[in-house]
Amino acid sequence: MEKHTVSYADAPKVLGWFRDRGGIAIWRSINLSNPGASWTTPLRNADGTPTTKPSWQAANEPERVITDVDDVVVVTPKVVKRFRVAVRLGDSGLSLKLTDAASARVERETAKAGDEAWYEFDYSTQEALILVPEATVPLASLETVAQ
Repeated sequence: MEKHTVSYADAPKVLGWFRDRGGIAIWRSINLSNPGASWTTPLRNADGTPTTKPSWQAANEPERVITDVDDVVVVTPKVVKRFRVAVRLGDSGLSLKLTDAASARVERETAKAGDEAWYEFDYSTQEALILVPEATVPLASLETVAQ
């Protein structure tokens, strides 16, 4: 089975879940308006009871349960491009959305960066960041760093 990937920022928390709570559970979205969403939770709560679904959008049961820390890798991202994007008010007037031209540019730049690329937004500067994996290491290898 494919290894589960976590971000470098989340690695200490996830490592603690393996150490203190028996592993992790991966929950997929059943909300048709949010089909790609997923949540990673500890397998058990602090009192030892099984973790319940993290959101109303999540399926009733986890899609995957991982109890072996060797089945998880950590990705450190590298920014390969950063550019300002134009935004507009969303339909409700309560949120901001990218303009159509900005969306097209983000998609184009992400595709240009390669299959493993993704994008994030820096809300403080109103910029899109195109990222690629710089390094991928086993989560277990960070255990000695965390102690």
